[in-house]
Amino acid sequence: MASELQIHISVDVLEPSELKKQERQAMQLAQEAANDAYAPYSNFLVGAALVLEDGSMFKGSNQENAAYPSGLCAERTALFGLSAHHPHKKIKLLAVTARRRSEAQFLPAMPCGACRQVMAEYEYKQQEAIPVLLQAPDGKFYRFRSVADLLPFQFTKEHL
Repeated sequence: MASELQIHISVDVLEPSELKKQERQAMQLAQEAANDAYAPYSNFLVGAALVLEDGSMFKGSNQENAAYPSGLCAERTALFGLSAHHPHKKIKLLAVTARRRSEAQFLPAMPCGACRQVMAEYEYKQQEAIPVLLQAPDGKFYRFRSVADLLPFQFTKEHL
């Protein structure tokens, strides 16, 4: 007989005024990163910012290529760049936002499946939850307590 597994997550839906100071700073850095994205084909600019355990921040933006599969999302450029430069620093927050080149307004930004898996790998690596702050509709923000909330069935080294 089949059984059912239910998964419940909680996500905070926040007004801009409800963001903590560090979250506002991270989202601002993510917006700056989006503005610097190299996206001449999609014109969809995505920025990500990481808040590190020492309070410093690291950013990434999407990078496209005429050979489409060769590009990389903002979340992964930030995570891979951080790991290359500061492999032992823990991540305390990941913020993501996006906008169309033709518009000034930032849009809801949801990480793709590949980014979610990479984000999960870094959460697994540091053995500590990484909260995720995403641009949401109507100028609001979503705050997830952990990458696991975005990807509940993760592939880890235990599956190899």
